[in-house]
Amino acid sequence: MGLGRSYSVALVGLNGYIVEVEADIGQTLPAFVILGLPDASLNEAKERIRSAAQNSGIPLSRRKITANLIPASLPKRGSGFDLAIAMAVLLAANDIRSTGRTVFIAELGLDGRLRPVRGILPAVMAAVRAGYPDVVVARANVAEAELVPGARVRGYATLARLAFDCGADPQDLALDFEPEPEDADSPDSGTGPALAPDMCDVSGQAAARRALEVAAAGAHHLLLTGPPGAGKTMLAERLPGLLPDLGDTEAMEVTAIHSLCSLPSGSVQLLRRPPYENPHHTATAVAIIGGGSGLPRPGAASRAHRGVLFLDEAPEYDRGVLDALRQPLESGELVIHRSAGAAAYPARFQLVLAANPCPCGKATGKGMDCVCTPTMRRRYQARLSGPLLDRVDIQLEVERVSLAGFGQPAAEEGTASIAERVRAARARQLERLLPFGLETNAQVPGRLLRGALRLSAPTTRVLDYALERGVLTARGYDRVLRLAWTLADLSRHDVPDTDDVGQALGLRQAATAAP
Repeated sequence: MGLGRSYSVALVGLNGYIVEVEADIGQTLPAFVILGLPDASLNEAKERIRSAAQNSGIPLSRRKITANLIPASLPKRGSGFDLAIAMAVLLAANDIRSTGRTVFIAELGLDGRLRPVRGILPAVMAAVRAGYPDVVVARANVAEAELVPGARVRGYATLARLAFDCGADPQDLALDFEPEPEDADSPDSGTGPALAPDMCDVSGQAAARRALEVAAAGAHHLLLTGPPGAGKTMLAERLPGLLPDLGDTEAMEVTAIHSLCSLPSGSVQLLRRPPYENPHHTATAVAIIGGGSGLPRPGAASRAHRGVLFLDEAPEYDRGVLDALRQPLESGELVIHRSAGAAAYPARFQLVLAANPCPCGKATGKGMDCVCTPTMRRRYQARLSGPLLDRVDIQLEVERVSLAGFGQPAAEEGTASIAERVRAARARQLERLLPFGLETNAQVPGRLLRGALRLSAPTTRVLDYALERGVLTARGYDRVLRLAWTLADLSRHDVPDTDDVGQALGLRQAATAAP
């Protein structure tokens, strides 16, 4: 009997830390103790490991077993430490040979099978960054773990098979046990992929279609205000289709977040398309921003990273939830503090808000059919705070579709051709902004707009006048300039001209200027 040692990974947000698992077998009465700030699910590992080892033909020692997870001050949670603890205990009992610097991440079933866990991608990424490229996971997690460059991944279905490969005596091992394939590995029994929303389905709404194209080209935030049935939701659902595919780094970021949020599955693939999140208006701050008990979990804002967060019926959301989005709209990151620790999640998303003009939704045009009092309208509109709206680049009034505009969908321009213009505009932005470490116009800071990208005084005269009159805030001034650069990119202008600046100002003030 001696000291056994293995390795695993503890996740705090998307950041992973190597955990050294020590196991010691004492001379006292039977017991199993886990040290190192384990949570409830990790404390339950004692019974899972005992049963899994017994049913695998390598029963644990009946003496006192002490497992210590280092660093002891770092909170550990989840069942992903099961396999690392089991391997350390078997090594302490001399049932297997040393496993070196191999990292073990898997849950154990009572029958000895290795079950998949969530968060495999960020965990393996952390292991490789820390210099531990050899990783053992459940067979159902192999495809996800192999997405990490430089990782040497081995997948096992049972603890017995892993112990055999690590030098255990095969005489008593349950090597003939082969579990049934996981349900996640079975082919999808659906009827086929759903038809992707296309812009050609949107009849009329020329101004809204143009605003959506501009928003996609520059990664700008968008507010759509209009009566029910005008097509606000249809437009928002088609925005992700206009966005270009994610690059390698972006795809890894997005896939890591979804790996952390989704249920354990063997069908994880690298996500190349921008995500789309559409939470219900009853969602809480924890659901949107993230949090929860113990270590904070990511919310819809982080799951929409590099994609679109759509809040339909935005005034119906709790105002505190909406205002909590103000910080990530500026920083592109959410740092959530809880008693068990703090976790940082990326949250660089495009926010799309949809709202009715009033509670009854009929205060458009002359508003003759509206039954709401002025007080009711003001109270309804005040649910979207001024500081939040000041961070929304495009604010557009969506008109009710008339019979003349309600033509055949095939007559409208489709997503593919609009997306091609968006990709060309993004390429122009990247070429211009790459020396500054930026990718899109929405990320350009004010110091750059008034420095290397400063426009001439005659070009910005209309903005200067609006700022002087108090129509625009300093933040709004910068956001109009960013819009102007996007319009110039779509028009293939080297720099924005007066028309681009005027159109940008109109896109920002369209909703607020409407009656």
